[in-house]
Amino acid sequence: MAQYTKHPVAPLPTAPERESTGHLLLRGYVILVLFVAFAHSAVYNLLGVVGAAAVLALFTVATLAIGIPMLARRRPQPFRWRRLPWAALGYTALALVSVAWSQWRGPTIATGLLLAAVTVNGLFIAHVLTWHEIVRALSSAFKWILGLSLALELWVSLVLHGPLLPNFVDVPDGEIDPQWYWVRDNLFDGGRIQGIVGNANLLAIVSLFALITFGVLFAARARWRTTLALWMILAAYFLLRTSSATALVCAGAAVVVLVVALVMRRASTPSARTRVYVVAIGSTVIVGAAVWLLRGPLLSLLGRSADLTGRSEKIWTKVLERAGEHPLFGNGFSSPWVPSDPAFDHWIVDHGITVFHAHNMWLDVLLQLGVLGVVLMAVAYGSLLWRSWFFAVDRPRWDLDAHRPFSPITLLPSLYTVVLLVQGLTESTPIMLWGWLLLVLLSFKLKSVPLVGVGERDLVFERGTTQRRVP
Repeated sequence: MAQYTKHPVAPLPTAPERESTGHLLLRGYVILVLFVAFAHSAVYNLLGVVGAAAVLALFTVATLAIGIPMLARRRPQPFRWRRLPWAALGYTALALVSVAWSQWRGPTIATGLLLAAVTVNGLFIAHVLTWHEIVRALSSAFKWILGLSLALELWVSLVLHGPLLPNFVDVPDGEIDPQWYWVRDNLFDGGRIQGIVGNANLLAIVSLFALITFGVLFAARARWRTTLALWMILAAYFLLRTSSATALVCAGAAVVVLVVALVMRRASTPSARTRVYVVAIGSTVIVGAAVWLLRGPLLSLLGRSADLTGRSEKIWTKVLERAGEHPLFGNGFSSPWVPSDPAFDHWIVDHGITVFHAHNMWLDVLLQLGVLGVVLMAVAYGSLLWRSWFFAVDRPRWDLDAHRPFSPITLLPSLYTVVLLVQGLTESTPIMLWGWLLLVLLSFKLKSVPLVGVGERDLVFERGTTQRRVP
């Protein structure tokens, strides 16, 4: 006969672990930081130079106010000083000390402080959030940018019925260069759209990052996958409507890297991996040579000239000439260039606007910090590429178990890195603002926590993802 016992076999049911209110607020703050970083041009168009600088200063002070007490209490974990991205920090230090020999000291001080602020925020995010939380914070920031971009484009087309200038200034009578517009009212006429960031190329690359992030979360079987699919459709729509040749090339490179990484994951022996490397590298060399030889016809198909829309003649030649004046340590840091400074004012002009970067991150570094800066930047990006690649293709292992499943999250750093490197061939954004933020964040996180869910925090419950407790 069955009897009641006070000694049941199974443990009593308990409520699931939940994140504290403080940590939820911390994640919300990080989302704001990422939004301001990626949509910095929207903040500029809304508040102007002074307002944008004040917003950045406010967030940097807030980051320090939050981060310093956490370091003192060693929460959520001890700060891994030995795992800092030393090459990136060395580049930052070189940028700051370059004021001693700078040919434009005002821009060096202003943009050097900007670089230091972005570096601090990148280190902070990598320290306080786990890999899953970083991906989800990026996802939320991109959703806000894409959603507000759609809302602004609809408002301009359906309510304003005309283009919009920065700071909501009234459009003057007569002809005005479209480059000055915040939004050009092209949503329904087939032209290039710009969204809240006010730049089609910038919106395109943000849309590409969003596609990668949403895809990784979708593959990780996050909650609300149908909603994620809708956001992916919106991001793909923006990517196509911006008609950015650079972003499309970056997308192609990301697809190639993704395919190779997935094939590498299936390779079970060292010889199989070697064959994959040989085929991938050989194919890349052949395709790269073919693209270079046929660059004229290919660029014409994308609506671009053979000199990359004037980059090689109007910009790169002049940058190389000035870089040759101080080849070793450069002319002084300034990323971006400050158009109001006499050293840059009307130096290189495009569509009546003074250009504010070299449209090639390597030439930009050579101009500003010389060969020494190029070496530090190459080491920083080279180490990030190396670590992110093996983070993606090596099976997670911290004990004798060699059969743990791969996590889709581990693909994100390598895809981001490849996009930044390819974009850096025709843009300088990978060395400033959100590009530099991603470099510092990913480099520090990969060095300090090279496994997803292991060695990050004692928190197991993460909403929207499925994790097992690691013994």
